[in-house]
Order: sequence, then C-alpha cells, then structure tokens
Amino acid sequence: MNDDCFMYGNDHQVQVLQAMKTMELYADLMETAQKEVNKSNFKLTDLQTSIELMFNDKGRNGTLKNAIYKYICIHAAKHSEVPIDHLKDPISYVFKAQQSWEKKIMKSLNSMCTELNVPLARQRTEKEQKEFSQMWTALGADGPDFSQIRPVYAPKDFLEVVTSLNNVNYRSANNNGFNLWGIIQIPLKNRTMDELRIQFNEMSINQWQSGMDDEQDIFQEIFHDDRIKLGQKVIASKLAPLACEFTKKGSSISLRGDLWCQMLGIKIDDVDVLYYEKLKSNVLQHELLIDNLLYKDVKLTATNDDHYFVFEDFLYQVLLPFSRDTVVLRNLLENSTATPARSFIRGKVGMEHFEVYYPPSGVIPFHGFAMYVSPLCYLYKEPIKLYYVFRELYMCYFFRLHVLSTDPQGILSLSQLFETLLQTHEAELFYHLKSVNCQPLKIAFKWLMRAFSGFLASDQVLILWDRILAFNSLEILSVLAVAIFTFRKTNLMKVQTYSAAEGVLADLTTLQVLPLIQLSLFCK
Repeated sequence: MNDDCFMYGNDHQVQVLQAMKTMELYADLMETAQKEVNKSNFKLTDLQTSIELMFNDKGRNGTLKNAIYKYICIHAAKHSEVPIDHLKDPISYVFKAQQSWEKKIMKSLNSMCTELNVPLARQRTEKEQKEFSQMWTALGADGPDFSQIRPVYAPKDFLEVVTSLNNVNYRSANNNGFNLWGIIQIPLKNRTMDELRIQFNEMSINQWQSGMDDEQDIFQEIFHDDRIKLGQKVIASKLAPLACEFTKKGSSISLRGDLWCQMLGIKIDDVDVLYYEKLKSNVLQHELLIDNLLYKDVKLTATNDDHYFVFEDFLYQVLLPFSRDTVVLRNLLENSTATPARSFIRGKVGMEHFEVYYPPSGVIPFHGFAMYVSPLCYLYKEPIKLYYVFRELYMCYFFRLHVLSTDPQGILSLSQLFETLLQTHEAELFYHLKSVNCQPLKIAFKWLMRAFSGFLASDQVLILWDRILAFNSLEILSVLAVAIFTFRKTNLMKVQTYSAAEGVLADLTTLQVLPLIQLSLFCK
C-alpha cells in the first residue's frame, strides 16, 4: 500500500479509527495493550514494541491495510470541505426528490396494509415460530398465497422519477448541447470515452483476459494455468488491493469466491455466525409485510429463471435476515441520500420514543431486488457466507442503483453516462430511436438498475461483477449498455416503434460481456 493511502486529514483518520473499533483487530490490540500495562516493569516503549511484534507475527498488518484500503475505496469521492448540511447531497432538489420518492413508496406500502387488512409487522405465535424454524431450509416448498401482494415499485416507476428531475435555473444546458437528445436533464459531470479507456485499460484488446470463450490453444492454456497459480498467491497474501489488481483481468471460477471475499474484506468468524443467527431469530419471531414482498419477488424473478430457480431457498435465507439488518440501515444513513421510512410500534402511534425505522434495514425492495443475490448462489454454498458477501456488495455498490443522488456512481450519473456515450459515439442510432419515440434509456434503465442480473447469462453476470469489484466502479454498466446497442445497431436502425426496439433487445442471454466492452471502449 503506497503512502497516498495515508494522505488524509485528521477527520478521515478519526473516521478510520472509529471503523476499526468494530473489528476483531481492535479488540486484539486493546487486549495486548492491557497486558503490557499490567506488567510490573511496564515501560511505554515496551507497549509499542509488543504491538508491532503482534502485527508482524500474526499477519494483522495486512488486516489493517485492508481496512484502510476499503475505507478509501468507499470514501475517496467525499471531501471534508463539503458543508455538513450538504453531506446528503450537494444539489438540494435531488435530495428533496429522494425524500418525496421514499414517502410515496411508504404511502403505497401503507395502502397495501389497509387493502389487505394486515399490519406492517406482527409477532409470530410460538407455534408459528416453531413451524417456521423447521421450514427454514425449505421455505420455498409450501409458501402462503401471494396473489394479492404486488411489488411496491418497479424499475419503470423509478425511471419516471429519475427523468422528472430538472433544474429550472439551468437555462443554458440545451444551448450548450448538454445531453441534447436524452431524457436525463440535470447537469452532472461524467467521464469521457477517453477517460474510461484509461480507467479500464487492463481490459484492452491487447491484454489477455480470464473468462474469454475463444477457442483454446496452447498459449491460452499456459495463460490460464499461470493465472491460477498467480491467483492462489494473491489469495494467500490476504491483501485486498492485490486481489483487486489481479481481478482487473478477470478470475477463474475456482478462485472467484475467495477473491471476492478478499476484495470485500469478508472473513467469517464466530461473531459473524452469531450475528446471522440473531437476524434469523428476528425473522422467526416477527413477520413483516416486507417478507411477503420478498417472497413475491423471488417467485416472479428467480423462480422463473432457468439459471436461478434451484436457489430459491437460499434466496429466502439471505433476503429475510437482510431486511432486519441495522448495519445496512447505518450504511444508508451515512453514505447515501436515503432517508428510510419510520413507523410506530403498534399501539404507540404518535409517541416519539416508539418510532422505529421500517424495515430495520431501511430497504424496501423493488421488483427484481432478489436478482442482486441470485448470481452469488453459484459462488457460495453456505448461506452465512452468501449473506455477508451480498450485504457487502449491497452496501458498497448496489444501493446506489435505486437511490437518487449526484454520486458519480449513482443511478442518475450512470443513466446520463449511458445517454452521453451513446449519442456521442452512435449519434445516428440514437437519433433514429428518438425519432420513432424510443428513448434508449427507457430500455437500458432496468439493465442498469439490476446490474444486468437476470438479463445476461449467469456466468456473464459474474464476469461483469468481477470488474465492478476490481475497478471499484459501476460505470462499466453504462459502457456495457452502450455496447449492446452498438452490437444490435443493424436491427435497431430498422425499427419503427418502441415495442419493436424492445423486441430486438429482449434476449441478452447469448451475449459475451468482455468482447462487447472491448468493442465499445477500444474499437472506436
């Protein structure tokens, strides 16, 4: 790790220390310090030496570096000079739009409660808890009737909110050619194609990649074997930055699970197991209306997908505990514009001390939410590890795909990046689609919002997510979306209606991610 990692101000150092206090490493340090202080011949120099030896002997130096690296990855775009009242979002009307959207979602949820005459939450009886516990590993076998449950919102509903954002004071936008033909009309700064080429340089066509389906020859076999050996050394190092650098050229199926855990800083210990069991216990004790939304979503998406239907039970074992996880809530409050809904404990309406976030995670799922988890089932066979990997992926990346903000990695910026790249490099195609009343983003938005899960073949989704983790960027989603339009350009130029364009882009399961991205970035 280079010295640049430590060129942060005192505020950042304090925040890193606060983050460390939740780690096992911090407890070990405190225990070592306490033992030294209790020695009769205690000297301050002995304390420093003892801690330094503990770091070197037990490999905790790497753990500390990983913690700092992860903090930098998450907070690199944040600046301490931003006024405290702007930490949610520097553009006030975007933040207000997010608040308004969340109120609308909660209103829809409350309406469903009224229509179905069910509460937002209720405590299960002892009999119900026992039965539910016995069914835990087979929750998809005999579920209740969800015919009356409807998704609270879908990507098309969120797109309407995204496209309605407009700064009435920004009069010069169209005059300057800002997003001339697109439907995202707020002034955001995105990377140019040249900047993206530099950022994703390791994916260029002159560099071999893991995961390509080209015809195998002796050189590719040697490359594959060398990558396996190098990957094993990277995993043995236990350093997240090395895992990220290695995975920029992809990873083999056999190493991917371990590399992702390394990049995300996941190391399951007894405390993690106990925490998952606590979340499971909360599921057994209380039923939430959100549970029915999650059941319905799994039934409508993963269960109907040839790639994922076998993982139905796994999905419930992840999504139900996730809805109770307050760690997710804290992440949303600290790192996003989200202002999760609140409700009152039953019988305590209007009493401030009994107001709680609903659900405890702060996340009300949309139609397709389960697809954030589904591809991971190919990597992790243990529900607990699967849970923590998904939770970390969500807190680092996926929450940005359904929250309004001006974050360069957020759905607003990704949508505008897609439109800007497409109209810049495929102007003829963009203009044709616009002229037949088919805005490209109306088709691509659901791809972006679900990170292509459920649209691409499962192995291609994992190859794509490799790069999201390795480059610490969601911008690759916009690049791929542009590449798909380019690849289907010949047929798209013939369409005369929106439905015809949808038909051309309806099936993406035969597409290969890497060649398309290389086509979009490096063959212009």
